[in-house]
Amino acid sequence: MNNDDHPLKKLMENHWLLLVLGVVIPTLSYTVWGWIELANATQSTLP
Repeated sequence: MNNDDHPLKKLMENHWLLLVLGVVIPTLSYTVWGWIELANATQSTLP
């Protein structure tokens, strides 16, 4: 690898980093989305 490579090229060639980011980012985003939905849910009434 040449030291003159663009930083984005270095990022895209790091397969392990891409794998970790591909797992962590969706997991965190869906978890936060779920917490927001639970916080905004209204209490349901029982029949």
